[in-house]
Amino acid sequence: MNISIIRYILGSVLKFEAALMLLPCLVAVIYRESSGFSFVITILLCLAFGFLLSHRRPSSTVFYMKEGFLSVSLSWILLSIFGALPFLISGEIPAVEDALFEAVSGFTTTGSSILTDVEALTHCILFWRSFTHWIGGMGILVFILAVLPMAGGHRMYLMKAESPGPSVEKLVPRVRETAMILYGIYTAMTLLQIILLVVGKMPVFDAFCISFGAAGTGGFGIKNDSMAGYAPHLQVIVTVFMILFGVNFNIYYLILCRKFRQAFRSEELKAYLGIIGASILIMTWNIRSFFPTLGEALRHAAFQVGSIITTTGYATTDFDLWPQLSKTLLLILMFTGACAGSTGGGIKVSRLLIMAKTVKKELFSFAHPRGIKKIKMDGHPVAHETVRAVNIFLIAYMLITAFSVLLISLDDYSFTTNFSAVAATLNNIGPGLDQVGPVENFHLFSPFSKCVLIFDMLAGRLELFPLLILFAPSTWRRN
Repeated sequence: MNISIIRYILGSVLKFEAALMLLPCLVAVIYRESSGFSFVITILLCLAFGFLLSHRRPSSTVFYMKEGFLSVSLSWILLSIFGALPFLISGEIPAVEDALFEAVSGFTTTGSSILTDVEALTHCILFWRSFTHWIGGMGILVFILAVLPMAGGHRMYLMKAESPGPSVEKLVPRVRETAMILYGIYTAMTLLQIILLVVGKMPVFDAFCISFGAAGTGGFGIKNDSMAGYAPHLQVIVTVFMILFGVNFNIYYLILCRKFRQAFRSEELKAYLGIIGASILIMTWNIRSFFPTLGEALRHAAFQVGSIITTTGYATTDFDLWPQLSKTLLLILMFTGACAGSTGGGIKVSRLLIMAKTVKKELFSFAHPRGIKKIKMDGHPVAHETVRAVNIFLIAYMLITAFSVLLISLDDYSFTTNFSAVAATLNNIGPGLDQVGPVENFHLFSPFSKCVLIFDMLAGRLELFPLLILFAPSTWRRN
């Protein structure tokens, strides 16, 4: 195992985190907040440890899947630990487990919070919370691949370990160029949303924070009522962008290349939009009596469907008060998730399509034992390794869900609270139901349960296996 390249990558991550913390420092200067000194201290610590780890370039920059997975999982853990320091140093989140929970929730774009009064935080801390969504949305390692020249032909392992979905493809032959294209699209869409919100009369600070959350499909609110207090037209803008950020970014690249037919024939995109459309119609009908007009019911239904399926987690109303049909549908959407290759979490629509096609293939085999039927996506055969990976992912996913619910049940809260808390964190959504609903938070859990949920957030963002490999004894054996 190439330890030196892992060390070098970790050092680079800390140096980049230090650079990214200059933005909340600027916010602190603008609003004249003393909390900004917590970022200065953290920047110095990041630089010190970063240069210590990366001052000596590795003799070999070639690495394989194990090094890629370890680099990604350790980077996210380190990123979260140092990202939690401003909360602690400023004293705005004094408990260690709470500060770490908030930081992990931010970077993994989960949006679950332990805070009971978000509006009590200073602007620079609020900005950092939301900015962690944007950093984690596309992935810090993808960002490093875009700007950091690294030799060796195995950098794809970093992107595979960090990017969501059953398979990851390069848009262009070079990995670095692929990363630059992805971040270019990501940044352009974020800026467009900020501009539209500002033009729509949203305060500039709010527009940045809300856009960071929507882009990273994170959902940290800067108001205690999340998005409920904003004007309806601003909620519509956020709804549209949440859904757009849940689309596979390869689609946007194909559109930019004017390959419209190839872009819009995507089975995953059709299924994703179909699920959203059907869910909005069902939910609008189900909640029509909760609002004065059908149009208002439609707006709230569209917002919550877009927020939950993309795992953003913003809310315009307390959907925990809605009828059981709507709440059950939202719970299903929590597990469904967005498209592969997007910033959204969940199981992913592409995995569900592959699983459905696998069931169909097995039924065909029972009826026609000698028949041969291949699983195809977008007209192309799906590799056996991909189908196998999807099945193993689902098994691991179910085991982690069950075990996590069992562990946090020690706190003796209701099953709805425990199950939806695990669903909300493992799928990187944010709010759950009952005592962790959209107007509640996660402060009620014990430190042990918060650690379990922190693990779930990291596992969900990293698609399980890059984090699970840390606990495999064979990982640490010398070859």
